[in-house]
Amino acid sequence: MNAPRLFPLVVTGFLQASLLAAEAPGPVIPPGSEKAKEALDTSPRHGEYVDVAMPDGGKPIRTWVVYPERKDKAPVVIVIHEIFGLADRIRAVSDSLAADGFIALAPDLLSGIGPGGGGTSSVASRDDIVALVRGLTPDKVAARLDAVRGYARKLPAASGKSATIGFCWGGAASFAYATVQPGLDAAVVYYGTSPDPSALAGIKAPVLGLYGSDDARVNATVPATEAEMKKLGKILETHTYEGAGHGFLRQQDGRDGANLKAAREAWPATIAFLKKHTG
Repeated sequence: MNAPRLFPLVVTGFLQASLLAAEAPGPVIPPGSEKAKEALDTSPRHGEYVDVAMPDGGKPIRTWVVYPERKDKAPVVIVIHEIFGLADRIRAVSDSLAADGFIALAPDLLSGIGPGGGGTSSVASRDDIVALVRGLTPDKVAARLDAVRGYARKLPAASGKSATIGFCWGGAASFAYATVQPGLDAAVVYYGTSPDPSALAGIKAPVLGLYGSDDARVNATVPATEAEMKKLGKILETHTYEGAGHGFLRQQDGRDGANLKAAREAWPATIAFLKKHTG
C-alpha cells in the first residue's frame, strides 16, 4: 500500500533537483563588440578609471577597475586588451569578471604614448592604434603590467592573489608576462601566440589556452609549447574549439554559430580555471 505513495514522492524530488540544477546560474559570457557599450551602461557593478603610477615616474597607466559585489576579499585579474587598444569590449569583459567575483583591472597600455601624451582614445584611427600597440616592447609591457599588478594587490578589497587574461595580442602578452612574473597565480590566453619555448622555464603560474580551430597562425605555435611545458612539469591546459576563428569571443556572431558556441564553452572554463587557481 505504501509503494504507490512513495513512487510519486521520489519522482517529485528528482524533478525538483533536476530543475534546480538546470536553473543554477553559470557564468554569463561577456558581450561581443556590438553589445559591449549597452552592457556597460546597464551594469549594476561599480567601475571607475584610476591612474596607476609608474615607478620610474613616467606617465601613469589609465586603468579601468570593476569591483565585484561580495563580502570577502577578492582575487584580482588584469585584463590585457587586444591590438585595438582599450575598447568598450575589454571593459565589458572586466565587468563580466567582476560579476563572477573578481576585481578586474583593464589597463590602457598605450597610456602616455598617444598624441599629446594620451592613450587609446587620443589616437585618430584603428590603424594608428594597431601601429602603436605593435611598437610596445615586451619589457615595456611587463613593466606596465607590474605596476598595475602592484597597485591591484594593495587594494583594501584584494585578497593578494592575481591573474592575467588577454585576447589576441593581449593573449600573447598574458602568456609572455607569466614567463617573467613568478608571483602570478594564473594566466589565461585567448587565441594569442605562445612564447618561444626557451622562455617557458620562468613560468610558475598555471596557464589556460583557448583557441579556435580555424586560426592556423596562432595554433602553429601551440604544439611546441605544449611539449616544452610538459617536459618542464608546468601546467598548461588547452582547448581548441572546432569551426571557431580568431577572436571568437569578440566576434560571437561569426562563422555560422561556431564562434558563439566556442564563447559559450570557453568562458565557463575560464571562470572555473581562475577560481581554482586564485581561490
